[in-house]
Amino acid sequence: MDYANDLVRLGVSAHLASQLGHLPVKHKDICDTVLEGYREGLREEGLPFVLEENNGWLRQAAFSELRDPVRFWARMNALPTVKNEVPLTAIDAIEHLMPTRGLDYRLTHRVAGLGSLGHARYVALADWRGGRIAREAKALVASACYWAQGGEGPPDILYQMIMSNAVRCLDPFVQLRGRWIVRRLSPHCCRIELANLKAAGEENRLLHAMGYETANIHLGTKGARRIVLRHLEKQKGKWLHEATLKMAKVVKEDWATWRKQGYE
Repeated sequence: MDYANDLVRLGVSAHLASQLGHLPVKHKDICDTVLEGYREGLREEGLPFVLEENNGWLRQAAFSELRDPVRFWARMNALPTVKNEVPLTAIDAIEHLMPTRGLDYRLTHRVAGLGSLGHARYVALADWRGGRIAREAKALVASACYWAQGGEGPPDILYQMIMSNAVRCLDPFVQLRGRWIVRRLSPHCCRIELANLKAAGEENRLLHAMGYETANIHLGTKGARRIVLRHLEKQKGKWLHEATLKMAKVVKEDWATWRKQGYE
C-alpha cells in the first residue's frame, strides 16, 4: 500500500484520542508534528529509539510508576484462565519462547488495545528460577484491504520481513510462529500509555517520535526513501490533516453502525 496509509492511520488514532480527552494537543498540530517526525526520519535514514542514550524523556515514561512490577503482575495474575480449547499452534508458539521445555504455566486470555480487538490473545504465566515470566501469542489476520478487494485463500503475512528490515534493535523475544506473533510481557516490556506522560510538551514529542518510527519501518523498503521524499515535497497545504479528518469521520460512522447492531 501507499506509504501515506500508515501516516493517516496514525493521525486518525491521535485525533480520536484528542477528541476523547486523552491527548491534549490541538487537532491542527497533530498531523504537522507526525509529518515533521516522518520527514526527519527519512532524511536522517532512520535511527533506533534506544532509551539508554538520547531519549531520556521516553525512558522516563517507560519506567513510570504505572509500570511498577507489583501492579503489573497483579494485573497479569487477575487474567481469567482459558477454559475453551486453545489452538495447538498457539500453544506451540508460546512454548517455543519459554526458557525451557516442560515448564508448568497457566494459560490465560487477555484483551489489550483497540486496534486488534477480536484477535485471539493467549498469555502463559509461569514461575522461573524465583521470578515471574509471561509469554503472549496473538493471532495474525489478513489486512482488511485484502478482504475488501475480494481476496481468496490465505494471503502472505509479511510481519517478520517488515520487522527484520526496519531500522531498529530487534527484540529476540518477538517472533512470528506460523500465524501467531509471540512475545514476552513484563513491566518494562509493553506499550507506553498516554497516562504515563506527565511533563508538559511530552505529547508533541511522542507524536514526533511516532512519525520518526514510521519512517524507521518504511526504510525497510529499499530504494523507496528518495521517491517518498520527492513525493512529500510536492504535497501542498494540510493534505495529511485533511485526509485524517475524512478518515476519522468514516471511522466514527462505522463505529455508530456497529453500535446499532448491538455489539456494544
